[in-house]
Amino acid sequence: MGLFDSANKVQVVDLDSSTFEKQIKEDKDAVLIDVRTKGEHDDAKIPNSKLIDIMDPMFLDKIEQLDKDKTYYLYCRSGNRSYHAGRAMIQKGFTKVYNLEPGIIGWMGEIE
Repeated sequence: MGLFDSANKVQVVDLDSSTFEKQIKEDKDAVLIDVRTKGEHDDAKIPNSKLIDIMDPMFLDKIEQLDKDKTYYLYCRSGNRSYHAGRAMIQKGFTKVYNLEPGIIGWMGEIE
């Protein structure tokens, strides 16, 4: 098993705001996850997002409990934490992971 075996072909896919929003609406298996802190999530969030803070020591345990057949759409403030969270999910065997590349600061859709 080298660095370039077939398991490593799965990657986090960065999406812009409009593509991210379109896919969430059209994908019946979409699960929207905010990986920011609870304070950030309470201030402003994309509707129907589930909070799983990447800084939480239990983060990996929490993602382990998710259904690997679903499609995950991750976001944070600027796209950095969510990208790293997505990489961690792929290492745990998830195959459909999308990152809101500009983060919530670049999000053009609805906020609550």
